[in-house]
Amino acid sequence: MEKKKVVVAFSGGLDTSYTVMKLANDGYEVYAACANTGGFSQEQLQKNEENAYKLGAKAYVTLDVTQEYYDKSLRYMIYGNVLRNNCYPISVSSERIFQAIAIARYAKEIGADAIAHGSTGAGNDQIRFDMTFLVMAPGVEIITLTRDHALSRQEEVDYLNAHGFSADFTKLKYSYNVGIWGTSICGGEILDSAQALPEEAYLKHVTAEDKERELRITFTKGEITAVDGVEYDDKVAAIQQIEKIGASYAIGRDCNVGDTIIGIKGRVGFEAAAPKLIIEAHRLLEKYTLSKWQQYWKDQVANWYGMFLHESQYLEPVMPDIEAMLLSSQRHVNGTVILRLRPMAFELVGVDSADDLLKSKLGEYGEMQRGWTADDAKGFIKLLSTPLRVYYGIHPDEQR
Repeated sequence: MEKKKVVVAFSGGLDTSYTVMKLANDGYEVYAACANTGGFSQEQLQKNEENAYKLGAKAYVTLDVTQEYYDKSLRYMIYGNVLRNNCYPISVSSERIFQAIAIARYAKEIGADAIAHGSTGAGNDQIRFDMTFLVMAPGVEIITLTRDHALSRQEEVDYLNAHGFSADFTKLKYSYNVGIWGTSICGGEILDSAQALPEEAYLKHVTAEDKERELRITFTKGEITAVDGVEYDDKVAAIQQIEKIGASYAIGRDCNVGDTIIGIKGRVGFEAAAPKLIIEAHRLLEKYTLSKWQQYWKDQVANWYGMFLHESQYLEPVMPDIEAMLLSSQRHVNGTVILRLRPMAFELVGVDSADDLLKSKLGEYGEMQRGWTADDAKGFIKLLSTPLRVYYGIHPDEQR
């Protein structure tokens, strides 16, 4: 009989390594596919390819969807200043959607009978992968050995060792998911609501020689176009440069507590220098360049955008509609934001923008009006108070 083709979403970690070897040993024709959204180094990708063949894969492929991830999601998260629970830049969780999309496309391209991933039954990633595969690759079987057999790390390590693959997946105190939009940290003190992560839990530490430095981020129609005066056509490279600068000050550390898709509470630590710096800089620029109702309504739809991304609803038809509104809102978000960085902290200094609405010739707040008279102001205030004067004139007993 012809062997069944299975595409394994291969990260190089323990669960997916076990999955490749077990399926190959069970008679499947295994295609290991690593979908890279910017979190893998070239060294890691090379190691993944070597290990995939050692584990029994017939073929290995790296699917680079970093630019697609930026074009179709990251830039909208910047437009929307998206932070889940006003805290977490939806980092690795949003990347999973685009990894799943890339895997589904590849599976259809090679005519695969099945797709496999290494998610457990207790997390969000199982939903992100399964839902994307069900929609984009209907009829293709989904195989999840770790989830279905409730395998422990030790069981998987023992299997790999017993079949000739030297597994160096030692049980670490923390587990990490590294992505272009941040690194998530699980395990250790995260499991105790009363504790914070210690210094050694983080991957990036203060290495900056200067105690303080200024950082300038330039936006054109909401997109980064320059960092410290150096122009960037490649927006991904601009993000990576900001990450490099911010990470040297260990900026962007925090813990997020929220509701998982499956209904339990979840807590995750993270370090995300670039997202924190970019989002707060972009938010400040919008305060100067957008009207109050643009800001208000953009915040409403951006909150839904982030929630849908996190909860595996990227393919919901309303998402392009939200993106259209976010894109339209950015037409005057132009200028340079000045930030001051120091170890583990930063402050927003100000902006330099030709679209700065604070520069109105009609008046300066708290100083001098030029677009109206004192009588105009008194009339405006009297009219503004009319509904309240009507109400309390009839209900004086309710006055506070």
